[in-house]
This record gives sequence, C-alpha cells and structure tokens, in this order.
Amino acid sequence: MKHILITGGAGFIGSNLTEYFLNKGYKVTCLDNFATGHRHNVEPFFKNENYTLIEGDIRNLETCQKAAENVDYILHEAALGSVPRSINDPITSNDVNVSGFLNMLVAARDAGVKRFVYAASSSTYGDSESLPKVEDIIGKPLSPYAVTKYVNELYADVFSKTYGIECIGLRYFNVFGRRQDPNGAYAAVIPLFVKQFMNHESPKINGTGDYSRDFTYIDNVIQMNELAMLTEISEAVNTVYNTAVGDRTTLNDLIKYLKKYLSDFDAEIAKVEVIHGPNRVGDIPHSLASIEKAKSLLGYQPSHTIDKGIKEAVSWYWENLK
Repeated sequence: MKHILITGGAGFIGSNLTEYFLNKGYKVTCLDNFATGHRHNVEPFFKNENYTLIEGDIRNLETCQKAAENVDYILHEAALGSVPRSINDPITSNDVNVSGFLNMLVAARDAGVKRFVYAASSSTYGDSESLPKVEDIIGKPLSPYAVTKYVNELYADVFSKTYGIECIGLRYFNVFGRRQDPNGAYAAVIPLFVKQFMNHESPKINGTGDYSRDFTYIDNVIQMNELAMLTEISEAVNTVYNTAVGDRTTLNDLIKYLKKYLSDFDAEIAKVEVIHGPNRVGDIPHSLASIEKAKSLLGYQPSHTIDKGIKEAVSWYWENLK
C-alpha cells in the first residue's frame, strides 16, 4: 500500500485529492492548519483506517518532517492563494508559500520521498502577453503571490539537481468545482457568483467582462496529479506542466453558463442582473494554456470542458449550499 502525504488536505483541491486516492486504496496523511481549509471537508474520511490527519503548519519544519515520515509521495497543495490577499499581506503569503514550501522540500529530502508533486500557478506567466501560455515562456510576476509561486519552481529545480529529489510542478489555471469555498473575502469567482445567484444577488464583475480565463474543473486537476505522481518516463520528471483545459472563457460567458444551469433549479436566477466594477489590481487580461506538453509526456486528456464542469459544480453547490 503506497502512502501519500497531502499538504493542505482540508482545502478545496487537497480534500478532493484525498477522497480520490483513499477510494483507490492508498494510505493518505493530511497536513493542514485549517487557516483556509475546513474540517467539514475531511470529516467523512475519519472513519477510513487509511486516513490520518495531522493538524499543523508547514511553516514549522519539525511538523513537516514528522508528516513526511514513511511517505512515498507528497502532493503539496498547502498555500495561501489569492492575488488580492498577497497584495494586502505579502509577508504572510511569503512565509507560507516560500518558507513553508522550502520546509516541505527539506522534509521530502530527509524522508527519502519518491516524488514531490506541487501546486504551481498560472500566475507565473505574469506580464507575458503570448497566448496560449507555453511552459518555457514566462514574463515578470504581477503580484507577491505570483512571485512566491515562481520561487517554488526555482527551489524545486534546485532541489532536484542538488539532492536528486523528483519534483513536478503543476501550474493550475483557475480551478473550480465541488468543495470550493464560496465564503470569505478571497472567495474564487465561480463559487462566489453561484452563491450570489442562488441568493438572487447581483454578482460584480471586475471590468467589462471581456477578460478570459482557462477555467479548469477539479477532476482534470486530480487526473494531472495522479499522472505526475505515477509517471515512469524520465523526461516527464523535474519539470512543470500547465494544468488546464486548453480553452478560454470570458467572464461574460461564464455568467451565461452559470445562469443556464442554475436556472434549471430556480428560474428566477435567469433574471438576476450583473454589476460591473473597475478592473482588479494585479489581474491579467487573458489566460489560456497550452496543454500539449502534458498530453505528450503524461498522457493527459482532460475529462471536463467548462460546460460539463460548470454543470456538475452547480449541481453540487445546489445540494450543499441550500
């Protein structure tokens, strides 16, 4: 039985990874300090004898080393996300995303972990205007958060070359789906809009709504983590991959998708108007990933388009937010 450590395992992506790998028969340890994760995300796993929860902070090296003991793979999801959060509080974002990341790399090295797969970010592309985004062409970061995620990639590269640790970074593009938190000051756009529509409140779009994103459903992210964790192709290791669908959707089109599927549950939602505000500091106008590298080296084939993903996500939120 292989043993996986999932940091940030009580969060949106981490808890979905935990559920998936427990169902596949893996032993899973979750490390989380519940700063942004939620206990209700992991409570269903407590009755599984293959599940262990360690409540702790990746900013503590001893905690990281304890969590990494006897582990085969680490899926490192723990981080403080959100560009606005990092602009408001760059110190804490750096402490968690850089110092915490380094602690986990050291713990992985000391424990002899087979592979370290980590959540990188599309924010690393910064001010690069080229589309689609290709892994080896990046620009300058546009936020403290983007700086921290790029530093992660640099540290992983150095550790792979210096200590022989197998590292793979997954540059997530606007991930959404079940368990993504619609509450709080830094809620992601899709769950926030869903919550507002369900309450017949008008969502606020930053700008005209013409900005576009490569919205990526959680099941595609799970697939990429599994492929990265298990690949035995040598040239597929010690690199980074876009983790996306390879298609872009404007915020205006996103609103149409949400209204379409939410109206199946409540016809009044179709009548809710949208408010437009100023563009957000640190935002890039457009984001679109090339997924050719992941297809070629990992055999990645996204299972969910934006349409299919939104339909499933809306159904989950309707069941769980009501």
